[in-house]
Amino acid sequence: MRQASGSEQVSPVAGRLRILLARNCARAFPAFLALLAAPASAVAAPSTFGPVIGSAILCRSQLDNAYFHDYLVSAFGPSYKHEGGAYWFKADATLWGANVTDIMISDDTSELVFVAAVADTTPDKLEESIRSAVGVRHLSMDNSRYPVRASNPGSKIVYFKTKSKIYCAKYKPLPVGRQR
Repeated sequence: MRQASGSEQVSPVAGRLRILLARNCARAFPAFLALLAAPASAVAAPSTFGPVIGSAILCRSQLDNAYFHDYLVSAFGPSYKHEGGAYWFKADATLWGANVTDIMISDDTSELVFVAAVADTTPDKLEESIRSAVGVRHLSMDNSRYPVRASNPGSKIVYFKTKSKIYCAKYKPLPVGRQR
């Protein structure tokens, strides 16, 4: 046995093992730091995503932001931001054949409850996909350059930079005890 720095006795095999570990850790540490600094990636959607979220966005189901928040947290993990009265979730999903990148659910700061999605396509292509998949039409509400498109049940498609945002928004019901 040989003497190491300090009073600790180290065998030649243990000394070589320490050197190998130190070298490998030194190589792996930058990769580990890069992994920590990388932005959160989207998580694949569960099989229930289309029926649950798609129906809500098309205003075909009751909107309960607490329920949808819990559903999105369990499906995608915690929201990546909270702004504009909404929790934003990254998603690797499709709705009606269109790629969806973000899902938003309202918080309790607004008198509206809403569920929304950002689709990686133009509003006219998204409307065509929805009409082909489920038969719901979204008609232009005006002749402007960027018209809002609305369906009979109440969902709307709007321009969102180079993408589309589709949402269903309704007024919150009165709290129990305040209803007539």
